[in-house]
Amino acid sequence: SLSYDKLALCTGARPRRLSIPGAELAGVHSLRTAADVERTHEATSRSRRAVIVGGGYIGLETAASLRALGLEVTVLEATERVLERVTAPEVSAFFDRIHREEGVNIRNGALVAALSGDSKVRDVILANGESIPADFVIVGIGVQPNTELAAAAGLTVDNGVVIDDQTRTSDHDIVAAGDCASHDMARYGRRIRLESVPSAAEQAKVAAATICGKPKQIAALPWFWSDQYDLKLQIAGLNTGYDDVVLSGDPTKDRDFTCYCLRGGELIAADFVNCLRDFMVSAWSIV
Repeated sequence: SLSYDKLALCTGARPRRLSIPGAELAGVHSLRTAADVERTHEATSRSRRAVIVGGGYIGLETAASLRALGLEVTVLEATERVLERVTAPEVSAFFDRIHREEGVNIRNGALVAALSGDSKVRDVILANGESIPADFVIVGIGVQPNTELAAAAGLTVDNGVVIDDQTRTSDHDIVAAGDCASHDMARYGRRIRLESVPSAAEQAKVAAATICGKPKQIAALPWFWSDQYDLKLQIAGLNTGYDDVVLSGDPTKDRDFTCYCLRGGELIAADFVNCLRDFMVSAWSIV
């Protein structure tokens, strides 16, 4: 039993699992830890066909890596476009085009009903009855915050451990930071749990200051990045509630462009593909 004056909960998150028949078969992988990556790497050495469930960052980044290794890759996305939760349609269409040009078979609106095989996965069965052969399957359908300890301690939990802008939980002697934490962001007028390295680092700095009695507030603009092939996607801000899009460059032809998201004529977020200068300049202009 360890006593404390101040406690920090940085329990992170865990990958969501498929809740379908066959989900526990050998050859079904998620990507979260170094051990996960090693197991997946071992699978690639004796495989030809990979199926990825989920067309978010994890799914598309993995698709790019597997294509570089020469594997046949199919991405199954349940919604109507890849990256639907995090980007504008123009950006989704760009990455859809790039991956198809690189040889990835992207299937949007594809609902996975089951995985089949004896002791090891051999096929992915879609809701329409179609069967897609797979030597191994990677599941990238998001994460769940690890909040069990916080809940057992009686802390307020709502899609993560609820923190204020000083990272304090409902018990002010306990702070929380990272993927397990959610907080009200005045900039966006709602509670948000950000799953990103920059957000975790910002919250950790604030939590450390709070513990040391030198409170500061979470104020940094959310930003993210993704590396796929020769492309670096950088996102500044959250495009929640945008009503207009302005493009710099042509995402239907080029491999570099910027997508600005505006609300009421004000810049609230932007996506940059291979446009570092635009990213550095625009990040200071987002409301």
